[in-house]
Amino acid sequence: MHRAHTAFSLALSPMAHKNFATWLFKSGTSQKVAKATAAAAVRTYNSAAAEPFANGSTATYVEEMYNAWLRDPASVHTSWDAYFRSNTYTSPPNLAPVQANTLPLTAFSLGGGAVAGAAPDSKTIDDHLAVQAIIRSYQSRGHLASEVDPLGILTREKTVCKDGLARRANEDVLRQHSGFLFGEQDMERQFKLPSTTFIGGDEASLPLKEILNRLENVYCNKIGVEFMFINSLEQCNWIRKHFETPGVLNFSPEEKRLILARLTRATGFEAFLAKKYSSEKRFGLEGCEIMIPALKEIIDVSTELGVESVIMGMPHRGRLNTLANVCRKPLNQIFTQFAGLEAADDGSGDVKYHLGTYIERLNRVTNKNIRLAVVANPSHLEAVDPVVQGKTRAEQFYRGDQEGKKVMSILIHGDAAFCGQGVVYETMHLSDLPDYTTHGTIHVVANNQIGFTTDPRFSRSSPYCTDVARVVNAPIFHVNADDPEAVMHVCKVAAEWRATFHKDCVIDLVGYRRNGHNEIDEPMFTQPLMYQKIRKHKNCLDLYADKLIAEGTVTGEEVKSVAAKYENICEEAFALAKTETHVKYKDWLDSPWSGFFEGKDPLKVAPTGVKEETLIHIGNRFSMPPPNAAEFVIHKGLMRVLAARKNMVDEKIADWALGEAMAFGSLLKEGIHVRLSGQDVERGTFSHRHHVLHHQLVDKATYNSLQHMYPDQAPYSVSNSSLSEYAVLGFEHGYSMTNPNALVLWEAQFGDFSNTAQSIIDQFISSGQSKWVRQSGLVMLLPHGMEGMGPEHSSCRVERFLQMSSDDPDYFPPESDEFAVRQLHDINWIVANCTTPANYYHILRRQIALPFRKPLILCTPKSLLRHPEAKSPFSEMSEGSEFQRIIPDNGPAGQNPANVKKVVFCSGRVYYDLTKMRTEKQLESDVAILRVEQVSPFPFDLVKEQANLYKNAELVWAQEEHKNQGSWTYVQPRFLTALNHSRDVSQSDDPMSSNTTTNTTNTTTDHTNHVSASSESESKPWLSRMFASNKSDGSTDGGSATATADFNAAKHFDLKNVRHDFNRPAGNAAAPGARISKTGRKISYTGRAASASTATGSKAQHIRELNALLNDAISV
Repeated sequence: MHRAHTAFSLALSPMAHKNFATWLFKSGTSQKVAKATAAAAVRTYNSAAAEPFANGSTATYVEEMYNAWLRDPASVHTSWDAYFRSNTYTSPPNLAPVQANTLPLTAFSLGGGAVAGAAPDSKTIDDHLAVQAIIRSYQSRGHLASEVDPLGILTREKTVCKDGLARRANEDVLRQHSGFLFGEQDMERQFKLPSTTFIGGDEASLPLKEILNRLENVYCNKIGVEFMFINSLEQCNWIRKHFETPGVLNFSPEEKRLILARLTRATGFEAFLAKKYSSEKRFGLEGCEIMIPALKEIIDVSTELGVESVIMGMPHRGRLNTLANVCRKPLNQIFTQFAGLEAADDGSGDVKYHLGTYIERLNRVTNKNIRLAVVANPSHLEAVDPVVQGKTRAEQFYRGDQEGKKVMSILIHGDAAFCGQGVVYETMHLSDLPDYTTHGTIHVVANNQIGFTTDPRFSRSSPYCTDVARVVNAPIFHVNADDPEAVMHVCKVAAEWRATFHKDCVIDLVGYRRNGHNEIDEPMFTQPLMYQKIRKHKNCLDLYADKLIAEGTVTGEEVKSVAAKYENICEEAFALAKTETHVKYKDWLDSPWSGFFEGKDPLKVAPTGVKEETLIHIGNRFSMPPPNAAEFVIHKGLMRVLAARKNMVDEKIADWALGEAMAFGSLLKEGIHVRLSGQDVERGTFSHRHHVLHHQLVDKATYNSLQHMYPDQAPYSVSNSSLSEYAVLGFEHGYSMTNPNALVLWEAQFGDFSNTAQSIIDQFISSGQSKWVRQSGLVMLLPHGMEGMGPEHSSCRVERFLQMSSDDPDYFPPESDEFAVRQLHDINWIVANCTTPANYYHILRRQIALPFRKPLILCTPKSLLRHPEAKSPFSEMSEGSEFQRIIPDNGPAGQNPANVKKVVFCSGRVYYDLTKMRTEKQLESDVAILRVEQVSPFPFDLVKEQANLYKNAELVWAQEEHKNQGSWTYVQPRFLTALNHSRDVSQSDDPMSSNTTTNTTNTTTDHTNHVSASSESESKPWLSRMFASNKSDGSTDGGSATATADFNAAKHFDLKNVRHDFNRPAGNAAAPGARISKTGRKISYTGRAASASTATGSKAQHIRELNALLNDAISV
C-alpha cells in the first residue's frame, strides 16, 4: 500500500510537491516543457502513449492553480477558489487507451469531497487502498474466523466494529487494517471494487458497510476457503468468483428436498445398524453423516461434466454407509457380513469395514451410467491412497483418457491420519508428475476433530489437519458439516475445479464423532467436555429438517415419510440377509478382470521361449541410436555401451540388461503393456539399463528404443519416480490390479530400501488375494548382494518375504506333471534369486504366461550386471527353453554324481564365488554346486531328485547372508521335508515314549505331514491333540504315563533344554515335536554367523567373512 501511495503522490505532485507549473517554467527549454507536459498525463493513466489535451502556458498555468487548489483552497485567489468550486472546470482529458486492470484516478472520488473529474486527494487514495487491503485480508485469512465447527469449540468471538456491528473478522484476519473501520458516518461511503473481487456482482462499487457484510458472509460464515497461496491468478480468480458472486448459495426447493432425502438415508442407515447390531463394531458416520450426500454431489457434478468412472479409497469410518448409499451395494450383502457366516469361496476374508466393491449403475440425477469402485484397504490408515491413484492412472491409460476427463479418484481421509501419516505427503507429491498424475483428486476429510482418543493440539503442529495440501497448491475448503447447503456448494465447486484445472483440491468436512472410536468405546474417559456438548447437540438431519420446515420447503409429515420408507427398505434387506447361509468374498471384489479367467486351463502355462529371430531383432533395435537422426548427440560412453550390445547380439549372447530388454520387447510385440517404475530406473541405479537416451545438446530430447521395436507393439513406459518407496510401490500395485495383461514392475534403488514400503508389502501384496480375492502380477525388483557396500546397501531382507510365503514347510505336495504350476497357483507370491539373464528373461515372461497372477519378488544382482560369466546364449531364451527352478551342475560333478563328496545348494550371486573357489581348489569333480533359482514356492520335487542323484554326498546350504537372514531359515525345514523327513505336533514324537519306533514306522511315505489315523487322538484337531488329557488307564496315545508326566512338566523355555545345533536335524536327543529322519540324510549350513546387522561396514572384514564361508562350503 505504501508503494502504491508513493506512486500516486509522485504522479499528482512531482518534485516533492513543488508547484508543477513553477517547476516547469524554471526548467528553460521548450523541449523540457513538452516532456513535462506529457508527464502530467500520469495524473489520469500512467501510460507512455498518453498525450495532453491542451498545450501552452495558459493551460499550464490553469493546471498549476488547480493543483494548488486541490492541496489547499486557501492558497489561491478567491476567484480561482470560486471557479473550481463551481464544478465548471474539468482536468485535461487523456486519449490513451484504457489498459487492463487499471482505473482512472477520478474513479476513486466516489462519495468523496473532491469535485467530479478531479484527481483524488491523498486521503481518498489511502481509503481506497485500505478497502482493497481489507478485501484481500478476508480472502487470505477469513477462514481463521469462519464458523466451521458445529460444536462451537473453535469458533472465535465476534469483534464489535466502530459502526457498532459485531463481525467475526478480528485482528487475526484484518491485522494492521483492523483499525480502518471508520465511524458510522463512513460506512455509507461508496468504494470502487477492484478487479480481484466478485462480491459486487454487476455493481462496480458498494458502500463500505455492504462490502464488509458480503465479505463476512462469504469468508467468515460456514465455509472457510484457503486459496490465496496458489500461484496462479487465474485459479485464484476462479475460486473468488465461485464463492463471492452473490446468490451462489441459493438452492431451489427441489435441490433442498434431494439433500434432505439423501441425508435421511445416510442417517437412517446408521440408526438401523445401531438398532440391529448394537454391540458390533461398524465405525459409523454419526456426527458426519453429511459425507454421504457430499460424495453423491461430487459424483453427480463430475458425471455431468463427463466422468464415467470414479475410484474411491477410504478408511473404515463410514465405509458401510458409503457402500450402501453411494455405491448402492445391495443391503442384504452388507447385513450378511454381520452374521459371521462361513465363506463359500477360498481366502481368509477381512472385516466388513475393510472390504471394497465394484458397481456399475445408472446415476439417476444425471441419467448417465457410472462405474464406482471402492478399493479394499487394511487398518493401516492412508495406505490405500497411492493404491487408488495407481488404479486410477491405469484405468485412464487403458481408456486413452490422457486428460483425466473420464476417470477420477476420490480419497476420503480422517483428520488425524491426513496430517499424521507420511504417505499422504508422498502421494500428494505424485499429483503433478507426468507419469503418475491422475489429473486431479478430490480429497474429502471426515474431520471428527479428534483422533482415536487424542486431541488435535497433541496430534499436529499445523493450524489445520489439511495443511499438507498447500504444498501442491491445492485449494482447501473448510465447511461446517451441520450446514448441508454449504457442504453441497463446496462439493459442487470442488468437482468443477477438478474438471477445469485437473488439479487436487481438499474438502474439510468439519463435524464430530458422536460415539467413541468405535461403537463400544467410551469417549468420556478422555474427552469429557467435548462429549458433553455432543450429547446435547442435535444431529444434522434434525437441524436441516427443522430449517426446511420453518421456511416451508417441506412439512413434518414429509420428513417422517421419507425416513419411514428407507427404514422399510432396510427391514426387507435384513430379512433377506437372514436367509443367507454363506458369504461370498467375490461379491466384494474391487477390481474384476472380466473374461480373463474364462475358458482357460488353470494349470496350463504358455511357453516363454520365443523365436531366435525375434531376439535378434529386439537386440539390434536396442543397440541402435535413433534411426534417421544423425543430429541426435549421444554421450560417448553410451556409444560404447550400444556398440557392446551390438557385439553381444552378433555373438548371440545376452547380459542382464539385454536379457531384460528382450523380455520386455517380446512382451510388447505380443501386445502386453510393460511399465517399469522406481527411482532412477531409466538409467538404472548401477548404470546398466539406459533405456532412455538423452540428447547431449538439447534439453528434454530423448529416445527410448523399446518404444519403437514394432509398429503395432504395446506401449512401454519407464518412469523415474519421486524419491519415495511407500507411495510409489503402492501406486504400482494399484496399477497392476487394473489389467492382468500388463507387466508392471517396481525397482528399488537398493533392495534394502524396500522396507520403507513395508505396509504395502505386508498388507496388500503378500495378503491381498487371501483377504480380498484380488490378484496382482506386480514384480518387485530388489538389488541384493553382500558386496562390501555396508549394512544399508547389501540385503533386500529376502528372509522377510520368505517368512510371509504361504507354503507349508512340512508338506510335500503330490508329485505330478503339474507340480510346479500347482505350487504357483496355491502360494501367495513367488520369491526368486536368479543367476542368469536367461532365467531372468523367462521368469518375467512367465508372469504373463501364467493363467493367473501372482506377485513376484525378485532379488536382482549388482556386480553380476557386468560379470563376464553372467551371460546367457540366445538358445536358452529361444523356443523350447523355459524357466529353471533349479539349475543343476552341468560340469564334471554332474556328469559323474556317484563320485561327488559334497553338494552345495545356493541361491544368487554367491554361486559365482563358489565356482571360482572350487576351480582354484581343483574340486570340480568332488563338489557339485546347484542353484535354487526359485526359492518360494520351494522346489521339493527337484531337490528330492537332485539329492537322490548324489546319494553319497554331504548336502550343504551355502549363503552369503547371515545365518538368521537370507534363505536358510526358510529352506532348512523344506529341505528336510524333501529328504523324506516328517513331523507332527503331537506327543507321539516324544523320543522317550515306549512306542517311538512304532510311530516312526507309521509316518506316511507319501511325503505329507499327516501321520497314521490309527490312533483315536490323531483324528482330532491339532489344537485338541496338543492339550489332550491323559486316558483313564494312565497311558497316552504316545506312551507311558511317566513319560507323559515328564513331558508335561518340561519348561520349553528352560535353558537346560535349549539345543545349540539349530542348523542340524535332531537325533536321538530330539525334543517333542522335532523331526524324525527316515533316510538319515540332512542339510547343513555354511555361511556367516547370525548378526543384528545385514553386513559389515568394513571392506576387509567383508572379504574375510566371504573367504571363510567359501572355504567352508567347498572343503571336502
